[in-house]
Amino acid sequence: MRPPRPRHARLLGALVLAGAVTGLGAAPAQAQEYRYWSFWDGPAAGASPAKDGGWSYATEGPATTRPRDGAVAGFRFTVSAGSAAAGKPRRAADFAAICANTPAEGGTKRVGLVLDFGTKAEAPGGEMPPAVRTECARLPEDGTVGDALAAVAGPLRYDSNALLCAIAGYPKSGCADKAGPGPGPGTPDPGASGDASASGEGTDGDDSGGPSAGLIGGIAAVVVLGAAAGWQARRRRG
Repeated sequence: MRPPRPRHARLLGALVLAGAVTGLGAAPAQAQEYRYWSFWDGPAAGASPAKDGGWSYATEGPATTRPRDGAVAGFRFTVSAGSAAAGKPRRAADFAAICANTPAEGGTKRVGLVLDFGTKAEAPGGEMPPAVRTECARLPEDGTVGDALAAVAGPLRYDSNALLCAIAGYPKSGCADKAGPGPGPGTPDPGASGDASASGEGTDGDDSGGPSAGLIGGIAAVVVLGAAAGWQARRRRG
């Protein structure tokens, strides 16, 4: 029969175990990043743009979004693992400035577009992103943002799942291609889930599918404090 371990040894073991658990919790999973066109809504028609550009991640795709006259839609070619980290268009959603030279006409509506082709660091290998540009599209009253893109920002390129792959011919090839660190558990593929601009379905953040570092760290703290309290109680009884 093995002799009982000394109390301080048992406490030390608990501390080591808790430290190991905390260390595991502190190492975040690396989510897979993708290059894709993200889709953004500007402020409500007639509202002034906010200091941050006034952009919010779109909750519909451009093919189903039917904006009112005076609306602004934005597109940004970006590298991210999801909408929470996607770069916003780097030009304000300022309808008055974008459509200053396009007067209103009966039976039509005007939609401002901000097209941000991203940075050189975000570009696919061998390509140089064009400069940010704005366009004002005149559409029938039932026109969509997709119609606006087709009117002023062609050629467009879509994949077989209707995912928007290129605006004004950029990029030349590829569609929601992988870029950056390798996949973390539960990370959605924009090309498969519709997180890119074809669906426009934004997410509130990236869910790794496992317990959070805070939760694991809290469990570790309970282990440490419980072991220390037990050891102190046994000392008093001894």
